[in-house]
Amino acid sequence: MWLSDTQKIGVGLTVFGLFFMLLGVLLMFDGGLLAIGNIMFLAGLFLLIGIQKTYAFFARPQKLRGTICFFGGIVLVFIKWPFVGMCVEAFGFVNLFGDFFPVVVSFLRKLPIIGPILNTPGVSKVVDMLSGKKLPV
Repeated sequence: MWLSDTQKIGVGLTVFGLFFMLLGVLLMFDGGLLAIGNIMFLAGLFLLIGIQKTYAFFARPQKLRGTICFFGGIVLVFIKWPFVGMCVEAFGFVNLFGDFFPVVVSFLRKLPIIGPILNTPGVSKVVDMLSGKKLPV
């Protein structure tokens, strides 16, 4: 499946948004970098999967707690409470995207350098516990 030009821009914005958020956390919760990262992440998500699918994802009743915490954390970052905002936003992120963690772990286990590390007996148990469940494959 090839990506359209809009989706390619969405991937770039999402990756840069995550990078800016990581940089903002590493630089002692710099509010400006965190705000830019949040805006880029959301814009990239909209461009990547479309406005209707994004709305449908965030508006699901079983994801309501995660949605409220995620957007509440973004608002807290915008009003200059970056540490509290990122904590609330991280809780919402885990609630929203936690279903994808087993898929991400299975993908990481197939990578050349990271895969053998994640498949060692001690690390494997911890990663399986953190990801929540194993995939059937």
